[in-house]
Amino acid sequence: MTAILKYLGAYSDDTRHQVQALLNQNRLGDVIRKRYPKAHDVRNDKALYDYVQGLRDEFLRNAAPIDKVLFDSKIHVINHALGLHTAISRIQGGKLKAKHEIRVATMFRDCPIEFLRMIAVHELAHVKEKQHDKAFYKLCTYMEPHYHQYEFDVRLYLTELEHSGRKLW
Repeated sequence: MTAILKYLGAYSDDTRHQVQALLNQNRLGDVIRKRYPKAHDVRNDKALYDYVQGLRDEFLRNAAPIDKVLFDSKIHVINHALGLHTAISRIQGGKLKAKHEIRVATMFRDCPIEFLRMIAVHELAHVKEKQHDKAFYKLCTYMEPHYHQYEFDVRLYLTELEHSGRKLW
């Protein structure tokens, strides 16, 4: 049986064949769980705000403040979004002010901390870099050196979730 590997379209044929083989053997979930055995403890919006703010304070001290961070049940992976960064502009007095919000898909409330960190780093990078270009990914890997591995593993998890329908954590 061959599954559609929509989350892995940009990867090599060899990589996709390896993932397909694990899916066919019903082993992909086991491989992911072995690499990431437990879920994080960030369970509510306040804890998520504190977590993201800690990353911002460590890596982006001079960046604009983050006004709101929350888990959002309206974000669906189907729309190719794991999280969203929005900047809402308002005129305050004679100045233009932007409020930055980060929203993370609720499905990542139950996942390894590495997955949550990858999403948080990605959305924080948008505070400084709007486009997904070389500078953006350089900033992501500055904040999280294993960014690309975690992104790939999130894609594996999404593939497993779509294939089996079962959450791993």
